[in-house]
Amino acid sequence: MNVCFPCPACDRPAWLELDRPRDWQCARCDHRLHIAQADGALTNCAICGSHELYKKKDFPHWLGMSLLVGACVGSLITYGLYEKWLTWAILIGTALFDGLLYLWVGDAIVCYSCNAHYRGIQAGERHRPYELTIGERYRQERIRRESMRKQGI
Repeated sequence: MNVCFPCPACDRPAWLELDRPRDWQCARCDHRLHIAQADGALTNCAICGSHELYKKKDFPHWLGMSLLVGACVGSLITYGLYEKWLTWAILIGTALFDGLLYLWVGDAIVCYSCNAHYRGIQAGERHRPYELTIGERYRQERIRRESMRKQGI
């Protein structure tokens, strides 16, 4: 299983192959962290221990948006040249390609608390899609911790 997570102290991205428990040290700030081995079902985050995880498609958003913008620009050009069949072919072809990519790309499991991304593991029944209320609760908690850190509390 592959895990990508930000350093808890400085937010520098880190990547690990999580095949056994290990001690990890950040190359930038020397923050040390003991990372537990994740179980096969991934019920808790191996980085922070949180039990609130969600699944999402492991697909780069910039690529999806590039496909959409390319299809829109291409269809506008062909529509302006009165090539309605080519316009429809571009739009429908891009939609079909996007659907195939959706089926082909696997899921990543993400921790709400520390934003660790787990790849190479099958999402189970416990791993639901992103829930806005849970995500907002963790976002507000991060904002609160950051403001307390800036105030020196």
